[in-house]
Amino acid sequence: MTFQRFYNMWFDQLRQLVHQLSQAPRPPTTDDHHQQLRQLVQKTMSHYSEYYRTKAVAAKDDVLAFFSSPWSTALERSLHWIGGWRPTTAFHLIYTESSILFESHVVDILRGFHTGDLGDLSPGQFRRVSELQIETVQGENDITDELSDWQDDASDLMGKTGGEVDRKMERLARILERADQLRLKTIETLVELLTPQQAAEFLVAAAELHFGIRGWGIEQDRRRENS
Repeated sequence: MTFQRFYNMWFDQLRQLVHQLSQAPRPPTTDDHHQQLRQLVQKTMSHYSEYYRTKAVAAKDDVLAFFSSPWSTALERSLHWIGGWRPTTAFHLIYTESSILFESHVVDILRGFHTGDLGDLSPGQFRRVSELQIETVQGENDITDELSDWQDDASDLMGKTGGEVDRKMERLARILERADQLRLKTIETLVELLTPQQAAEFLVAAAELHFGIRGWGIEQDRRRENS
């Protein structure tokens, strides 16, 4: 199976999972509801893990394909950081969703009622999110520096033998894998520090952002092709 075919199947399955997350009772009011939501969150995270495992294997054979990313739209590629979404985007999403939900429930929250959603993050959760953001920014910078070093040596490719070029590509594949590991670690750590309800809301918001950008990108590509 080509990676593009895998990606299309994976993307369709993500839509199904997000639909299930969206339909799950929130806030969960029974033990069954809590268990259902927890299982759906775990299933979604396993789905992301499968994506990055498959991508790492495929990149060993053709790492350059993951920088050109033919299965993505031009808009998606314009937003990519080392073959995928920038990890710190997750924090902007958390803060945005938290702010929107807080404003919509501010009267209830000020009265002491807890909504349990992303607008009701505790001080401890906010502190941990902030600490994780700092760690992730540092991780991004380190990987960006490594890619910069790889690019600085690009002139060395001229006149190199097949084995030397292969080693150069293997190093690029390792850089891509580091970036993907940071992407996955960021999601996993955020989900761990959130409650199941908050994690479900975060995963739905992240996927809807993904769906929206991809949908708009497809429309822009069609217009460009027909112009």
